[in-house]
Amino acid sequence: MTISRRHLELLAPARNADYGIAAINHGADAVYIGGPAFGARAKAENSLEDIARLVNHAHKFHSEVFVAFNTIFHDNELEAARQMVWQLYDTGVDALIVQDMGLLQMDLPPIQLHASTQTDIRSVDKAVFLDQVGFTQIVLAREMDLKTIQQVAAATSCNLEFFIHGALCVAFSGQCYISHAHTGRSANRGECSQECRLPYTLEDSQGRILAKDKHLLSMRDNDQSANLRALAEAGVSAFKIEGRYKDIAYVKNATAYYRQLLDEILEDSPQYQRASSGRAIFSFVPQPEKTFNRSTTEYFLHGRGEEVGAFDTPKFAGEEMGKVTKVGADYFEVDTTLELHNGDGVCFFDVHKELTGMRINTVQGKRLYPNEMPADMRRNMTVYRNRDHAFLRLLEKDSAQRRIDVSLHLQETSEGFALSMQDEDGYMAYVQCSVEKRPAEQAEKTMASLREHLGKLGNTEFAARDIQLDLSQPWFIPASTINQLRREAVSQLQATRLLGYQRPQPGKAVEPPAKYPQDTLSYLSNVYNKQAREFYEKHGVSAVAAAYEANEELDEVPVMITKHCLRYSFAMCPKEAKGVIGVQGTITAEPMTLISGKDRISLKFDCKRCEMHVMGKVRKHVTQMPPPQPIQFFAKRPG
Repeated sequence: MTISRRHLELLAPARNADYGIAAINHGADAVYIGGPAFGARAKAENSLEDIARLVNHAHKFHSEVFVAFNTIFHDNELEAARQMVWQLYDTGVDALIVQDMGLLQMDLPPIQLHASTQTDIRSVDKAVFLDQVGFTQIVLAREMDLKTIQQVAAATSCNLEFFIHGALCVAFSGQCYISHAHTGRSANRGECSQECRLPYTLEDSQGRILAKDKHLLSMRDNDQSANLRALAEAGVSAFKIEGRYKDIAYVKNATAYYRQLLDEILEDSPQYQRASSGRAIFSFVPQPEKTFNRSTTEYFLHGRGEEVGAFDTPKFAGEEMGKVTKVGADYFEVDTTLELHNGDGVCFFDVHKELTGMRINTVQGKRLYPNEMPADMRRNMTVYRNRDHAFLRLLEKDSAQRRIDVSLHLQETSEGFALSMQDEDGYMAYVQCSVEKRPAEQAEKTMASLREHLGKLGNTEFAARDIQLDLSQPWFIPASTINQLRREAVSQLQATRLLGYQRPQPGKAVEPPAKYPQDTLSYLSNVYNKQAREFYEKHGVSAVAAAYEANEELDEVPVMITKHCLRYSFAMCPKEAKGVIGVQGTITAEPMTLISGKDRISLKFDCKRCEMHVMGKVRKHVTQMPPPQPIQFFAKRPG
């Protein structure tokens, strides 16, 4: 009886094709990348040619390429979006990550659709619905806890994807409109202005200042490295690293780190299997703390507990070095145990509590000579290293090799010799040659030479695991003949693997059409076009409001909905203080105010749902953009 084994997939970000290729080489089972348009990271777009180049490399290892196609579309963009889907399919892309349900109403190629985190999958019934309408993979909300993940897994058949590393949006994904309200740039259209990373002052309902010039909506970075096994057991199949804007050092470092952790699980858990071929060998020790992070949190995976905010700075402070012990005219000394290097980046919080950085030109023991001496550096000040020059130098090089194990078998034929090659997945190649057989004069040396030449797989994606010589006696075979046999076998095996690779099949919607969990939709459902409206109507929704970006919601409404709660952060949560009577009486969820310059932003609290609502409306000075014009640069396709 064949036992079904669930694949565990490591999914890495790719800002461009080169980053994606690096991620594959460092062990990613899949990568996600932006296309020429319509991705939720507008500054991470890539040409069809570059995506095809990435696909060709990924499919060598039977790794997959997903394209982030997760904006909402205006009616004028629907045809261009449809045409682009066909062109992406023609490049060999394996799946699209989408938000706009209008796509499901269109004539699309047989390509998998994954429900983006922007679709706001926080509940079991929402997950079940998306499973039933044909999504093969759904990206669960970062705020989801283990118990809910288990419930979703039990109720669905699609793959579950979960973010395990990287930056956290403070809002529920897809439920943040503050950027559009304040600047006219919509996060749901790929143009988030990151209002959440700005400094704010917090005022309570009585006008008291609770925090001044703090980054109160800025989150620490996600780190689920200690929870991978629990997530797998809960039903997660795809483990996602955030970071399509991050640099290549971050991509290499994070991918390698989680590759090692997932491999440990795979080695002792027979119920799981690898999602792609080959293994990565690294020339460095992965250390995620060495590349960009805002300190880390497990967020709400185990419920609300630890503080999740990164209020001091949205920048990368790095690892703590120690305290300044002496300050000279052009140097300072630090009491540290870290090994420092010329070229390191060092930073500290200045008198204005802003993170200030410098490059270290020369290290002499614990004495550091920066490129420019900061004016406000003082003794006993804590300093941090946010650039380890030696570590990053390792990552600038080819820091990983990914190889597929193969067995080679050389044997005699009636007219010469044949070489067969079989890889770890069972794919085979068989080549032969006609050549005169001549006994070798030096048997031992000849056999060693044969093994050496057969094992020279060089820069191919293969590594010789086993070499068998099935010969009646040691024969002299010219090196050129053996090399030609090996090259032909490699070429044939590569072609066989590509022919054997099958793109994952799209899902099918159930019939009759599944009912959406609600019969009315507000602006929070991001319906921006007629196709999306028709989709929801087909699935039983009777009233569909237009998306916030349509500018029909101009009154004050929640422009950000978040599980992060500033009342909790400042020990003013009514649930935590239930029954506790202080000087002011029982704590209640009274509104608060965020202040930024002359702007005052009201905060309201839904304690039943454990949510904070950042209120707002479109500012008068924000220019209302005209409807997008049709995109003209895609080739016309039939239909």
